[in-house]
Amino acid sequence: MSNRVTGYRVEMASPRSGSSPTAVPPTPRWSVLAVIGVAQLMVVLDITIVNIALPSAQDDLGFDIASRPWVITAYSLAFGSLLLLGGRLSDRIGVRRTLIIGLLGFAAASAVGGVAGGFAMLITARAAQGVFAAILAPAALSTLNITFTAPKDRAKAFAVFSAIAASGAVVGLLLGGAMTEWLSWRWCLYVNMALALPAALGALIVVRASPTQRRVKLDWPGAAAATGGLFCLVYGLSHAESHGWSALLTVVMLALSAVLIGVFVIVETQVQTPLLPLKIIADRNRGGAYLTIAITFCAMFAAFLFLTYFMQRDLRYSPLATGVAFLPMAVGIGLAAALANTFLMPKVGPRPIIPIGMVVAAAGMAWLGELEVGATYRHDILGPIVLLGIGMGLAFSPAVATATSGVATADAGVASAMVNTSQQIGGTVGTAALSTIFTTALTRYIDNHRSPTRAVAEAGAVHGYTVAFYIAGLLFVSGAVLTALILRSGRIQNVGDSDVSASSASIRS
Repeated sequence: MSNRVTGYRVEMASPRSGSSPTAVPPTPRWSVLAVIGVAQLMVVLDITIVNIALPSAQDDLGFDIASRPWVITAYSLAFGSLLLLGGRLSDRIGVRRTLIIGLLGFAAASAVGGVAGGFAMLITARAAQGVFAAILAPAALSTLNITFTAPKDRAKAFAVFSAIAASGAVVGLLLGGAMTEWLSWRWCLYVNMALALPAALGALIVVRASPTQRRVKLDWPGAAAATGGLFCLVYGLSHAESHGWSALLTVVMLALSAVLIGVFVIVETQVQTPLLPLKIIADRNRGGAYLTIAITFCAMFAAFLFLTYFMQRDLRYSPLATGVAFLPMAVGIGLAAALANTFLMPKVGPRPIIPIGMVVAAAGMAWLGELEVGATYRHDILGPIVLLGIGMGLAFSPAVATATSGVATADAGVASAMVNTSQQIGGTVGTAALSTIFTTALTRYIDNHRSPTRAVAEAGAVHGYTVAFYIAGLLFVSGAVLTALILRSGRIQNVGDSDVSASSASIRS
């Protein structure tokens, strides 16, 4: 007996769930993309928007300079350590429910942070934001992954998503500058409510419920090892940035992270229902994609960090002007992402595009490495950041699409979580390692000049920036070589192909 299904999308539940295939009405896909875009923008911009607000928050709440990094670290610790668990949660209870929980929780945490009357309350709210971001981010990408399966629509959707993910940090700088300058630092937190609440309502209306795996036993040993390992890694890297790589706590936390991640890998090979099936990252295309995402965010955070310093300290830009100055980079990312996913990926696949993008980004970083005291935005920064944006768009957008392609619906959440984990770890490594390189270069420059005047200090800072830019460029070059070797030639398998094929076979029988 055979059945023909028209006007419906066939969805195959995981064999582990014990569910049968179901035919469900098509969703208003582009409305779903709007919801996902808002959710992703909120998660990414929150990484940078609070950076701009920190000095004002410190003055208002009266905490010391030593405590200031914890406003950032509290968010990144919770976010980075819980991502894999958050991804599996969306597989277990469904992406719509997870999206709504993440959005409402993030809005509530932001409201608490906005009304904070002291440092402890602000830190607690930031940690809560990180928890709900870890739930929200994988669910958003997983929703996109299972909603857009037709090649042309998928290419457009992932181009939009990737542009938001890569340029949302620029939007955070811009909004943070505007709100701190015109309103109050508290609005850098309140703005999340204006984004999250409409997105939660939209998710309730337009996002279709997905198959769940509630009967599947959760891998608690794997979850504990992964969460602990990622927590120690993020904390160790953050501590290295402020206290150095040889500090006892830095060494202990990084060693613990290595042990726990090793335990996690062993556990995942032994349990029947692993938190992260190792086949997901063992696939050459997905492994290369995760590497691309980590390298891109590692270098991108360096560009944001040191260019922000340069524009505010050397060019005397205000926070708002600094945010505006980054807009050409965001435009470059968006245009390149659209070109890569819509026109190039369907024809040649990721292997030629990603390495080329990294080489272009490396050229932009090398150009920034030529900065000197007295440099101007128009002649010395605008061109490099546009080139950098184009390179990052060409590399990052195909990588996100590749990282989630060909993954079974049952594992879409945790595969998406790996994208976010790569972003978070890459950004943390980049900030810590390149900050250390900057400090070392600055110290050596000043030590080589017997009279450490103000002019020498300013020249030393610029020298430190340029060394960091050159190292970031070398990182992109290394990434280009590695991805050219790792990625397979040819077009990638579309997500859900295996599921739909299996479903069709089941229906025909």
